Amino acid sequence: MNLEDIQKSYGVIVSLGGLCQVTNQIKRHNLRTFSGPLDWFYYPSLSDVNRLLQNRFKKFMKLENMIIEGSESYGLIESEFDNQIKWAERITYCIKDTYYNCFSMHDFPINSEKDLKSTYPSFKAKLDTRINQFLEKINSSESILFIRIWGNRDEAVELQNVLSKITNKDFNILIVNFKEGISNIVEQNWGISRVCSIELPRYQDRWEGDDSDWNAILNKITLT
Repeated sequence: MNLEDIQKSYGVIVSLGGLCQVTNQIKRHNLRTFSGPLDWFYYPSLSDVNRLLQNRFKKFMKLENMIIEGSESYGLIESEFDNQIKWAERITYCIKDTYYNCFSMHDFPINSEKDLKSTYPSFKAKLDTRINQFLEKINSSESILFIRIWGNRDEAVELQNVLSKITNKDFNILIVNFKEGISNIVEQNWGISRVCSIELPRYQDRWEGDDSDWNAILNKITLT
């Protein structure tokens, strides 16, 4: 599929993560209608996302699989309601899920009075709510656009197959990769049904992504 083929109206737009950039941009374009489980995770491998989806999130961020990788001023999501996000300038742990090889960077504040185990129940309750919303949305919306940063052709084929098993609704997939040495969006024709793949110029100094590139991607996409 070409980019033009997926630029239409959908019942729901869903982030499959990679970087927080996806969620930031669909929110900026008023296309985000719910909080998903992968919205604010660092999830470098699409193969691991495929495994997560195939397992329907079983064992996702189980406490026994979580380790502290470090800490930084990533920012803490204090609350999220009606698509309004309240951020706090806090140092948070970088927590790795060793089962699915993903990272939570905005959920666990460093607090000498509380350890990881004491803050886990509230985090898990929030995550379970987002998982349930994700599964409900992709099975109640008649058309879906999934957007994912990072992925190769083989992983995209696998993703298409996995999604076909967890929803019977019509969907398209947009895979976004970054490439050095280009100045504009480059479309790649992978020849996969329901999959569009593009490359964007790499912008290493801005986690939100380049607004002009994302405008070209999302401006013609609307919600039904």
